[in-house]
Amino acid sequence: MLAADPLVEYREAKSRREKDVPGGIGEEDIVVLVLPYIRSAREGVLRLASLLERYGTYESNGIAFNDENEVWWLETIGGHHWMARRVPDDRVVINPNQFGMDGFDLEDAFGAQKAHLCSKDLREFIAENDLDLNQGGAFNPRDIFGSRRDMDHVYNTPRAWFMGRYLTPESHRWDGPDAEFTPESDNIPWSLVPDRKVAVEDVHYLLSGHYQGTPYNPYTSHDTGKRGMYRSIGINRTGVTSVCQIRSGVPEAIRGLEWICFGSTTFSAMLPVYPNVPKLPDYLSKVTLDVSTENLYWSSRLIGALADPNFAASIQNIERYQDAVAIRGRQLVREYDRKMAESGDYGLAQAANRELCAMCREETVNALNKVLQTASEHMKNGYNLADN
Repeated sequence: MLAADPLVEYREAKSRREKDVPGGIGEEDIVVLVLPYIRSAREGVLRLASLLERYGTYESNGIAFNDENEVWWLETIGGHHWMARRVPDDRVVINPNQFGMDGFDLEDAFGAQKAHLCSKDLREFIAENDLDLNQGGAFNPRDIFGSRRDMDHVYNTPRAWFMGRYLTPESHRWDGPDAEFTPESDNIPWSLVPDRKVAVEDVHYLLSGHYQGTPYNPYTSHDTGKRGMYRSIGINRTGVTSVCQIRSGVPEAIRGLEWICFGSTTFSAMLPVYPNVPKLPDYLSKVTLDVSTENLYWSSRLIGALADPNFAASIQNIERYQDAVAIRGRQLVREYDRKMAESGDYGLAQAANRELCAMCREETVNALNKVLQTASEHMKNGYNLADN
C-alpha cells in the first residue's frame, strides 16, 4: 500500500540549486486546518479528505469527528487515500495505534453515502495495485491496509483487548482457554456494543489502563510471569489527554465540555471545563518550562512520578483524588448549567472555569501532600532509630 501511495515526507534541499520538497499534513496540523472551517462531523470528514487528497500526509492517522448527532471515524490510507465510517449510535470504537476498520460498505460509499465515505478512486487503487487480500468475497479493510506485526501484539492489540474486556464483560469471552479474543488477537472488533452506556469516568479508566485485574499488570505485587508484557494505555510520557463531550439537554452555547487531564492518566485527575470561552484560567493555560506547582500540568507530573514507584501505598489516595475532582467537577457543572440556562448569561462559563480550577488546585495540592508523604516514608535511606 505504501509502495503504491507513499507518505509525503519533507525533503530538505541538498544544495542551493535545489528546492525543499514540502511534506504533507499530519497530527500537528489537522486540528487548525479543519476545525475552524466545519460545523458538523460529516463536514469535518469531507474537509480533511480534500486536504489529504491535495497535500497528502506524512504519517498514518485515525481521526474521530463528533457533533451532537453523529460520530465519524476517518483513517488515512498511504499518502493520499482515506476511508471513513459513521459510528452507529449504540456502539463504541476501540482503536489502538494501527489501522482499525474491519468492515466497510463500498456500495454505500459509492452510492448513497449514508454511513460510508472514501477516496473516489479507492476501488481502482486496490485493484490496480493487487492489494485485496480478502477471502470469500468479504471486504475487510484491516486485511488490506492494516498490519499484524509481532510488535502489534505487544504495542497495539493488547490495548484493544483490555478496552473490549472492560466494555463487554458479559457479551464476549476475553479470558481463559475458551476466550474469543486474547491480547494478541488480530481480529478484535473495531467497534462493539457495550454492555452498558459509557460515561466520561469509563473513558478515563480505559485511558488509564495498565491491565489491572490481569496477569499483565506491571504494578502487581507478585510475579505472574507475564507482568509488564504489554504496552500500557496509561503511560509515563503522556502530556495531555482530553475527552470532548457534546451534551444534549443543555443550551447550545454550553453544550460542549472538555475534560482535561495532564500527565500520566493512571495517576492524574480529569477536570471538566467549558471550552466556549475567550481564555482558560492560568492554572490550566500557563504551563511553565520549569517545574512548578502553580499549574496543573507540573503538579500532575509530580504526583505521577512520586506515586508510580510507591503504587500499592499510593493508589488509594490517587483514586480518592480522581473521584473528588470528578464528583466536585460534576457538581459545579450542574450548578453553572442551571445558572446559565436560567439567566441566559453564558459569560458565566468563565466564572465556572475559575471555580473549577480552584477546586482542582485544592484537591491536587491535597493529593500531592499525601503521595509525597508516602514516597518520603519509602525512601531507601530510611532508618528506624529516632535520631536527627
